[in-house]
Amino acid sequence: RAAVRKIIANELRTEFERIYNAYDHQQTYSATADAIAARSLKNVALAYLMLVDDDKIVRACEQQYLTANNMTDVMAALTQLTNAEAPLAQELSGNALADFYERWQHESLVVNQWLTVQATCSLPNALARVKALEVHNAYDGKNPNKIRALVSSFCNNNAINFHDAAGEGYKFLADKIIVLNTQNPQIASRL
Repeated sequence: RAAVRKIIANELRTEFERIYNAYDHQQTYSATADAIAARSLKNVALAYLMLVDDDKIVRACEQQYLTANNMTDVMAALTQLTNAEAPLAQELSGNALADFYERWQHESLVVNQWLTVQATCSLPNALARVKALEVHNAYDGKNPNKIRALVSSFCNNNAINFHDAAGEGYKFLADKIIVLNTQNPQIASRL
């Protein structure tokens, strides 16, 4: 699937750029069906463009992150920076993730999104990132919402890294279930 998406991104790059650039990034936020659809289409185009590995596109994604006037566009840009293989994107994603946490650390539900973005990253070493986040101030291993945002997101929504041939994802899940079964059997059974 990833390989096919890259082919589509490269073959339809001009069309995706046209869609992305046609969107008025400075328009006032609106929750109408048309505005929601336009943002969604623009962010799908951005997701494909970020597969092209072009610094100009990565910078446009960074600008979207920095200047967006709504959480949908901020999260779309943050997600693409975090998942892009391009070296510039990886450099910028660290800054964006730190900035996002700094801005939103007092909003628990938003921090859950921040955890999920990192847990679902398709790049190598996502499990190491998840384990590092388990000791971050943002995570509470006794809070079901935090567990869902980090552990469940990794195990259920990160097929590439969870099902890695080394089996570390399965071991991670088994260990979590064993611990959670003693403190919260319901969430353990859901995992």
